[in-house]
Amino acid sequence: MNRKDIIIIHGTDYKEMAKMVMDRADVAGDIGDLNKKIALKPNLVVARDPSSGATTHKELLAGAIEYLQEHGFKNITIMEGSWVGDNTQSAFTAAGYRQISTKYNVPLVDLQRDSYTEYEAKGMEIAICDKAMEVDYMINMPVLKGHCQTTITCALKNNKGVMPNREKRRFHTMGLHKPIAHLNTVCRNDFILVDNICGDLDFEEGGNPVVMNRVLGFKDPVLCDSYVCDCMGYKVDDIPYIRMAEKLGVGSTDTEHANFIYINEDKNAKSKFRMTHRVQNLAKFADPKDACSACYGSLIYALDRLSDAGKLRGKKNLVCIGQGYKGETGEIGVGQCTCGFKKSLKGCPPKAIDIVNFLEEEWK
Repeated sequence: MNRKDIIIIHGTDYKEMAKMVMDRADVAGDIGDLNKKIALKPNLVVARDPSSGATTHKELLAGAIEYLQEHGFKNITIMEGSWVGDNTQSAFTAAGYRQISTKYNVPLVDLQRDSYTEYEAKGMEIAICDKAMEVDYMINMPVLKGHCQTTITCALKNNKGVMPNREKRRFHTMGLHKPIAHLNTVCRNDFILVDNICGDLDFEEGGNPVVMNRVLGFKDPVLCDSYVCDCMGYKVDDIPYIRMAEKLGVGSTDTEHANFIYINEDKNAKSKFRMTHRVQNLAKFADPKDACSACYGSLIYALDRLSDAGKLRGKKNLVCIGQGYKGETGEIGVGQCTCGFKKSLKGCPPKAIDIVNFLEEEWK
């Protein structure tokens, strides 16, 4: 796998999906030496079940561990430090990680209790937990979701978890964006396994999950977060730390020339998770028929962006989406399945940012 690759898999067998993404990326070959220290760094910002859209699903950790152990790697840990004000130990329990730790004999490392050292990060001094810096190969396992301060959060911001609480507090006094970019010049991003199963619309702590049922693989954290912008209906320049990280040499924002590797097609019907009140309100503007989760989720993200901009008021024509519209005609639809409509946006699935631009133009 190279840094331009984006691996995408759909489904609901999350453990097997994680293994398939890592196999396609040849993570074992990338690690090489069986004696290397390997860490899995999930997102456990709060003590909540992953179905809330805030935390990394335990099935992804199980898949990653099985993949590594089947390839002979034994020196594996799960490490994380929850946000200031929450308890990592409680988060380990709420997300089901203790069962994973016991089943696979992989220790849990609470970085809130770890010592730390300051590092020079291209013009900024940043304290990072010692155990995180001792790792030879870090698998960053963020949740693709919204954030109330930075708008989105994924690979780059997930690395805040490898810092002590005092540094997390300092980052907030600095406005988050610049220090997040500098942090990623020194912390490891050897492989990124993204939980795009049901991330929250707007809030890091969850509550409004949007089901996508996808797992993604990257080598470049900047490319990862740039793709997240596409998925959630934002422009890269809406998220300052992404462009800052690119300028610091962390990675590339060029999703236009990325190499997309699709392991399978999305054939799952939408959401088996609960529909929150907010998502239900956005869904009132859609008319889905057998819509796949990734396609429907992209539309919900786009409708959320349009709602924030006040552009859903008074809209009565519903946006059609889903496999049930194949061969049919209609007024307005998104996704390849509505190609017979008078106004239709291609894509399988279409990106949320493209849906936003399409609907803005059609609803003028």
